[in-house]
Amino acid sequence: MTTVGERLVQGLAARGVEVVFGIPGVHTVELYRGLAGSPIRHVTARHEQGAAFMADGYARVSGKPGVAFLITGPGLTNALTAMAQAKADSVPMLVITGVNRRDSLGAGLGHLHELPDQAGMVRALCPSFQVTAPERLGPVLDLAFAALTADRPGPVHIEVPTDVMPLPAPPLPPPAAQSLCLPDPALIAAALSRLGTARRPVILAGGGIRGAEAAVQALAERLDAPVVQTVNARGVMFGHALSVPASPSLEATRALIAGADTVLAIGTEIGPTDYDMYLRGGFPDVSGMIRIDCSAAQLARHAAGLCIRADAGAAIAALLAGVPPGQATREGADRAAKARQAARAELAQLDPAMPARLAMVEAMRDACPGAIIVGDSTQPVYAANLVYDHDRPHGWFNAATGYGALGFAPGAAVGAALAAPASPVICLIGDGGLQFSPGELRSAVDESLPITFVVWNNAGFREIAEAMTGAGTAVIGCSPSPLRLQAFAQACDLAFDSVPHDPAALRAALRQPHQGPRLIEIRAGDTGLSH
Repeated sequence: MTTVGERLVQGLAARGVEVVFGIPGVHTVELYRGLAGSPIRHVTARHEQGAAFMADGYARVSGKPGVAFLITGPGLTNALTAMAQAKADSVPMLVITGVNRRDSLGAGLGHLHELPDQAGMVRALCPSFQVTAPERLGPVLDLAFAALTADRPGPVHIEVPTDVMPLPAPPLPPPAAQSLCLPDPALIAAALSRLGTARRPVILAGGGIRGAEAAVQALAERLDAPVVQTVNARGVMFGHALSVPASPSLEATRALIAGADTVLAIGTEIGPTDYDMYLRGGFPDVSGMIRIDCSAAQLARHAAGLCIRADAGAAIAALLAGVPPGQATREGADRAAKARQAARAELAQLDPAMPARLAMVEAMRDACPGAIIVGDSTQPVYAANLVYDHDRPHGWFNAATGYGALGFAPGAAVGAALAAPASPVICLIGDGGLQFSPGELRSAVDESLPITFVVWNNAGFREIAEAMTGAGTAVIGCSPSPLRLQAFAQACDLAFDSVPHDPAALRAALRQPHQGPRLIEIRAGDTGLSH
């Protein structure tokens, strides 16, 4: 007899799932039954939120859905924060949980892990599907994977009642084919007509350009268009003359956009955490833009002169077919260079300490070429989100935009390392954020992952303290005592180093050979620059 739990694992493997992140519990024993004989690797987190953050990091780097196995009730509620981060950043994440027996649902009988309406709670955030009987497993998997990949990606939930998990289940049919959203040729022709007369075009590139990086660069070159990249698009044009790896929240970037006669926005939701980080308004009028997005709902949220609902790669390929080579001049590169230079100068105007924080991030990139840097909400990440050019696509991401969940980086770094085992991974987190999820460092040890955990130690929630001071409010609650990081690293079986706030010292520490994970403390209050 093959059970529902075993068939579920088979169905995941058939859909290309190679890793699941989770913590087993008494309500998911039957879900785990099929894992031992499957090709799917299980990675044990220390907290359900960490497991879901691992799935997030895995999805961002691999391009495939990240999958988490969690228990009924608290396992799911613990993961909701990570699911909300994935929702905000359009990350495909499949969370599979148990739920109590079918005849107990909604009865309020006080069963272990009982919620009044588990699926209803999740549906406020994302799609949720229940496997109500063995024969429903295949259709539910198809619905879930369609929701993960069609339209705007994001989290999806499947729950399996504990009395359904052990039931005999028939073989699953082959997975349903997933279709690509192709652009309307008439709309492409209209876009080409407008782009053909543009003299000062600008491209706004968001995380939705994933998989189309080379095509975006080729289109920019033919149009002679500077490419402004949101945080989730950084690295798409590293070092390119047309690259503007600077936040649209900056006045320098906004001036470039305001001076454009045609704006082409691709795969970006135009959300405030990228486009108006300081909530001061004043973003240039782009209501006449050409906008490409796979989500009809996203296209409806902002006025545009022309909306093309399509997969970004398919739409860019169609545009490239209609833009002749050789029409570009050097004017676009000059505009991009001016914007880059002005953006870096603007950092010091915002905060005199920001250029030095950015220099620390650039030291990480230079010391570890091709590294994936996974960031938390911490001061050097904030600086780099404003202006920073990474040396590989999908190699710079963090939780300081979108939902803004502290404690994201350790788990996400584990997922990233498993998705790209040949790449160095750096987890950049503050001492405050580290205390949200310290246990996930042990998961990195268990899996022997070569992650470097870089802890920006300013002994508290310094960014919040500065905001309270700036608002004329007494600073309260911003000085949680930091971990004694050397002792903590020793307890986690991690190699340890401590460096001052000095790019040269950080580069030297990062270049030291190491096996498995390690921890490097940056003493943020100690500049070390006089030594």
